[in-house]
Amino acid sequence: MGIVKISDELHEEIRKASSVMVRSINAQAEFWIKMGMLAEANPELSYSQLVNEQLKHANVDIRKIASG
Repeated sequence: MGIVKISDELHEEIRKASSVMVRSINAQAEFWIKMGMLAEANPELSYSQLVNEQLKHANVDIRKIASG
């Protein structure tokens, strides 16, 4: 585990977003970093497509949740 230096302004935005997304500040930052890396590696995919690919990779079946 390492320490990443970010601006106070970015930290505040992460803090606010984490409360909306019900994640810890660290989990929110990690999510944004991961999504940014995926977006750079797959520029042809939209955010929704990236999320759907990650859900498939984790074997999440949204249909089970939606029909439940």
